[in-house]
Amino acid sequence: MLTIRSPAFADHGPIPQRYTADGANVSPPLEWAGVPAAARSLALIVDDPDAPDPRAPQRTWVHWVLYDIPAEARALGEDAALSGLPPGTRSGLNDWRSAAYGGPAPPVGRHRYFHKLYALDVMLPELGHPTKARVLAAMKGHVLAEAELVGTYQAGG
Repeated sequence: MLTIRSPAFADHGPIPQRYTADGANVSPPLEWAGVPAAARSLALIVDDPDAPDPRAPQRTWVHWVLYDIPAEARALGEDAALSGLPPGTRSGLNDWRSAAYGGPAPPVGRHRYFHKLYALDVMLPELGHPTKARVLAAMKGHVLAEAELVGTYQAGG
């Protein structure tokens, strides 16, 4: 069974400020296990379904899109932009139109941040810097397993 975790926060626990727009805005360390033997690549999507207000959500805000992560990889280090993505990993666009990690920055309330890892039976084609929707469309019919880690964050505590 595919699993994903972070040494920085517990599942459904608070994300430390360091990994948010209120802090250093660096990606948290992530680790996974149980990648199926038939997997050829992995994809990671981090998004917030509580935007802009968890009491009346209107959209899902995308924070990070990675695809073609080698199936042999088992982790992303803290501040993946600096520590380095696994060779061959490609970046998609977040909702700030950036091909990078964008940390939690909720305007109001405590939001949930879903870190979704997908094991795929293919390497995806070169998509440029695709949106989450484009990566999901390319993954269709190729998902062998998926795992999820949820963190929460509220500005100012």
